[in-house]
Amino acid sequence: MSLNRTEKEAVIAEVAAQAGKAQTLALAEYRGLTVAQLDQLRKNAREQGVYLHVLKNTLARRAVAGTQFEVAAESMSGPLIYGFSEDAVAAAKVIADFAKGNDKLVIKAGAYAGKALDANGVKSLASIPSKEVLLAQICGLLQSPISGFARVLAAVGEQKGGGAAAEAPAAEAPAA
Repeated sequence: MSLNRTEKEAVIAEVAAQAGKAQTLALAEYRGLTVAQLDQLRKNAREQGVYLHVLKNTLARRAVAGTQFEVAAESMSGPLIYGFSEDAVAAAKVIADFAKGNDKLVIKAGAYAGKALDANGVKSLASIPSKEVLLAQICGLLQSPISGFARVLAAVGEQKGGGAAAEAPAAEAPAA
């Protein structure tokens, strides 16, 4: 079913709005996927905050014109599903993870930070841990010296006579 001019403009505006706030675009060919498989892919994308949509390539090219994703316009041919995400790795991760379990979904291209990515570039981007995992790793690295220092102090205290509790004088009971 073809769209009329106002419907096409609405689709272009919606995709352009998503492209304006996204960091990453991932493109995959979905030829041969069943409706149930596409529904599962869309569900996974929603859970990760990824805007995933099947678009006409001409509308997608118009929507990304003038954005950082314009570099991927030459890869927009064939039956493609478009994934936009605000998280730098979420779109690539959703599509790459689904493609691992389903050979019908073929990663075609993508774009990140104004640079076009090929299929291997999208897979590499997907292998980067998420922002939350990276922040947790940084926190662990920052806590490591402090907790190590606390363990050393505790060990020194135990060697010197059983810790601070043994060295403290017993409080006398008040006279009644």
